[in-house]
Amino acid sequence: MHIFYTIRTLQDFLKCQRRTGQSIGFVPTMGALHQGHLSLIEASKAQNDLTVCSIFVNPTQFNNPQDLAVYPRTFEADCEMLESVKCEVVFAPKATEIYQTLPNLKFEFGDLERVMEGAFRPGHFNGVGIVVSKLFNIVQPDHAYFGQKDLQQCAIITRLVKDLSFSLTLNICPTQREADGLAMSSRNRNLSPEQRQKAPEIYKALQKAVELLKDKNPVQSIKDLITNNLGNVIGIEVEYFEIADLETLQPIDELLEGKTALCIAAFIGKTRLIDNVVI
Repeated sequence: MHIFYTIRTLQDFLKCQRRTGQSIGFVPTMGALHQGHLSLIEASKAQNDLTVCSIFVNPTQFNNPQDLAVYPRTFEADCEMLESVKCEVVFAPKATEIYQTLPNLKFEFGDLERVMEGAFRPGHFNGVGIVVSKLFNIVQPDHAYFGQKDLQQCAIITRLVKDLSFSLTLNICPTQREADGLAMSSRNRNLSPEQRQKAPEIYKALQKAVELLKDKNPVQSIKDLITNNLGNVIGIEVEYFEIADLETLQPIDELLEGKTALCIAAFIGKTRLIDNVVI
């Protein structure tokens, strides 16, 4: 496995690989890897000759400095995991390599970023848009892979690829879950044993909401029921729970067959988790 820390050395290596006709898959991450990330690597390896995984904790997408400070950094363990699935290339730049100066560029994603994550984390998707654009330009992959757990991010990046005409194919891969249903996340490691026992209730709540929605219960009553049950009965603080159009992510008041997304963000103690299901 090749590890690169600078843009130039990575690009020089990739140029040589392209000359031999090799296709390149790309999995951008912020490290603290888990099986969900490895499933993206495996999806890339199935479609490409060479897979690049970036490990970069992007400072411009954190609107809370404390969140950036405590984000887990486990580079050696991450590399061991990537070697276990035979990832060929790791790109692990420092912040000063990606941002010689802080960018003045601002992305505006319209209604896509005014709901859910965008509403509660102002500036987050501008930071995502900037770093993903930079990484796409640096790596120039044929395919890029993202997980559905970050559904709104996937919608933002889909818009980015379309609007800026990036010459790549975007692949959105299914959310990977623990045996008890909890969506795999780097933040799960911040949960205490007691909190970890509670955490699967988030996915159970989403499943219950799907049943209620299919039974034609009113959307607002479903949202109220799920939010109150998680908060008052289980002790999980819901930041938002939305039932939305899968394409626009705007709230809806009835089931749209084949294009409905149920999205939630919730705190267990100080740990913020997100999840979603798509009908």
